[in-house]
Amino acid sequence: MKIIEQKDLKDTVDELKAAGEKIVFTNGCFDVLHAGHVRYLAAAKQLGTILIVGINSDVSVRRLKGPDRPVNREEDRAEVIAALGAVDFVVLFEELTAEPLVEQIRPHVYVKGGDYNVKDLPEAEIVARYGGETVLIPEVPGRSSTNIIRRIQGK
Repeated sequence: MKIIEQKDLKDTVDELKAAGEKIVFTNGCFDVLHAGHVRYLAAAKQLGTILIVGINSDVSVRRLKGPDRPVNREEDRAEVIAALGAVDFVVLFEELTAEPLVEQIRPHVYVKGGDYNVKDLPEAEIVARYGGETVLIPEVPGRSSTNIIRRIQGK
């Protein structure tokens, strides 16, 4: 199964690294999946051989986005992301940032969307410390879960 428990992640990644795989990690809420997400994850996969996606739990999405989010439950969001061909593993996490996961798995490449700045990503500091690479992938213009939700709500 592509959805992996956080407690099993490090051992899995260690085995993959020992086999010579290049690990790419990204994270986000992935609340309402759209073409921007699909393109982003496909581009992230091109940076290595194994793509791991950390998905914020429902609790952390509410803390980040407000009481009306997420629209889709964490189990559903994980299942949908896991079904994408570019994605090798999905792991849910409770924290507001993916720092603990980055510390745990030490990916070769950490990826975020182009709406972020590397200097503002606490995960990027960790990645730099162990010699990994942080890559920003440009956003797909006009694609945003928040905008889709606003449109549905008539706002």
